[in-house]
Amino acid sequence: MNIVKTQTDKLIVGTNDVSYTAPDISPTGTAVLNGPVYIGKPTASPNYEGALNVASNGAVQNSLDFQPAYESTLAIKADGNLTVTGDGKTANALLISGGSSVDTIHVIGDMFVTGAVDCGNKGKLASRFAAADASPKPFDLKHPTKGDGHRLRYACIEGPEVGVYYRGRLKGKNIIELPYYWKDLVHEDSITVQLQPIGKNQNLVIESFNSSYVVIELGANQDFLTNEILIDCFYHVYAERKDVNPLITEYEGNSWEDYPDPNYNPNKVNSDKKNTKDPRFAGPPNTITK
Repeated sequence: MNIVKTQTDKLIVGTNDVSYTAPDISPTGTAVLNGPVYIGKPTASPNYEGALNVASNGAVQNSLDFQPAYESTLAIKADGNLTVTGDGKTANALLISGGSSVDTIHVIGDMFVTGAVDCGNKGKLASRFAAADASPKPFDLKHPTKGDGHRLRYACIEGPEVGVYYRGRLKGKNIIELPYYWKDLVHEDSITVQLQPIGKNQNLVIESFNSSYVVIELGANQDFLTNEILIDCFYHVYAERKDVNPLITEYEGNSWEDYPDPNYNPNKVNSDKKNTKDPRFAGPPNTITK
């Protein structure tokens, strides 16, 4: 079969040369196509789904055509940068699916996203979730004293509650003032207090406490003549958060995905719909001290 070859400086298919302004300064090799373009044998053909319809599969070759048949594993290969600007005509500016491996998208290098990223809990992410839930929660950093070539690794403390703490030193006073926001953050009836005298034995007795302050009994801790308060101690105050539901510490299941509250499972509840105060799973604190 003879191949007809046409060579021209500019190709216009259709009636409107949208590249033209007088004088015509179109680069040599310009093509203006007013209608849809088919490359290969797109699945939509003989219809079309876009202005450019590209497939790695070639069109059926004429039996009289003895030129080599078209074969390719890629529909598009771009040697250069790409910019995609959506126009709102479809739900997604860029929709990607398929791929022969688990990695539908493979990025070599860093990826920077300015908006939110919503990921299904699958593949490597699923294994990372499982590891994070089954293992201790460590942090690892360069050793602050020994420096290069040495590391320091600590792990988060764990317990059967969503707990917070407030600590410090109390001197010359008998009232520990707690952060003002604790009244809205913690269960008052979950508070515990530890006191450690400094310098000498002191009769440290907690007289009362609530989510705003802890009162230590004065008694022998006050000078009888000068009324000076002689208390000098370290303190740790612990409490359980009330802005989230209490932990369900024991439950039936084979993995973390069986946790009764679905708000902690990204496969069941999207992050923007997550409700950590879901009334179905409300209950008293796990630690009750009043």
